[in-house]
Amino acid sequence: MPIFSNNNARRTSFYQELQRRERQWWQARHRLITLQERQLFWFGENSVIMWLLWQFVSYIVVAIVLMLVSKLFDVHLYLWQYMAVFGVQTLIFITIFSAKGRLANKMQHNIHKADLLREQMLNEMVILASDSIFPDIHAHSPISLQHIHERYDAQLRLASLQCLLQKEIDAGRLLLSQREIEARILPPELADDELTPHAGDMIYKSLLQLQ
Repeated sequence: MPIFSNNNARRTSFYQELQRRERQWWQARHRLITLQERQLFWFGENSVIMWLLWQFVSYIVVAIVLMLVSKLFDVHLYLWQYMAVFGVQTLIFITIFSAKGRLANKMQHNIHKADLLREQMLNEMVILASDSIFPDIHAHSPISLQHIHERYDAQLRLASLQCLLQKEIDAGRLLLSQREIEARILPPELADDELTPHAGDMIYKSLLQLQ
């Protein structure tokens, strides 16, 4: 049986587009988290220590490479040549480190762009859901998150559905009868695992039926 049995042609078209937007939302969310992790690593409170640590590691790597090259190709390198290589390496590090502020600003700009894209994808998902799954959910309320997930052949992730349904709750059109699971603050991959054991107990009730 089709996912939508009533007016299924138009609603299924919206649903297929919703699935595509969901994939884009997950990609944008993943990129945002990756950028935030990089920002914390390179520009966080302990970033100076990490920069110095990585520079120290790079000295060791370059020294090993030079020794291997010298051994494999039977090339004798003098001490001043080693010092010259390490000097150039240090100069490059100082140049990059001095530009740390500009690099941090660029990273923050990329994070802002990724966050805007994530929010844009989510808003487009909400618009598409309003023309596809939301009317269906309201019509079959009360309904659990697990039932909703199964109703659409598990083609939308639990975390995506929960995020979309939260928009309906915030708009005063749905009510969650069980305590809210704080999955929204987790990365989607972790949110799915967090929601799975509770999905059957998360019952959504339509407030439109009371109006």
